[in-house]
Amino acid sequence: MKEKVLIVDGYNMIAFWQSTKQAFRQGKLDEARSILLDKLSNYASFEQIQVICVFDAQHVPGLRQRYDAYNVTVVFTQEEETADSYIEALSAQLNQGAKLVYVATSDLNEQWVVFAQGALRLSARELEKEVLAVKKNLDGFLEETDLLTPRLTPWTQGQSQELKKLMEDL
Repeated sequence: MKEKVLIVDGYNMIAFWQSTKQAFRQGKLDEARSILLDKLSNYASFEQIQVICVFDAQHVPGLRQRYDAYNVTVVFTQEEETADSYIEALSAQLNQGAKLVYVATSDLNEQWVVFAQGALRLSARELEKEVLAVKKNLDGFLEETDLLTPRLTPWTQGQSQELKKLMEDL
């Protein structure tokens, strides 16, 4: 089975996602990036997919930076290099071999370029829906786990409170 790789146009997602759109509009880019990366991290872990999130240097000038955070590889392009051009080159590079490459962006031109290279494409809304569905599944899994976890005391919550009340009355 092919290894899955998701390349995300970071600022494109931030501008469209409901959870980050407001912070982006207010210029709180660090906050918006943190929210996005946190959600992508949970998605990557649950789906067992490699996620590379690319931000262009338009908002963070300087040399190209690459680091791993939140279980996501984060790339800030070089100054004057767009995220689109970096993503297009990276998707072409990764799409040669045993990898299945997805590119998440709502930029139609970029979607067509990566599609022509053989990568699959997701819009910002499609990825946000997938991430929310994974979160819902994860939340359901956690609730199930809580129900299956044995109690450390033989008393129920109600019995413990009743016992505490009786002790206070004494």
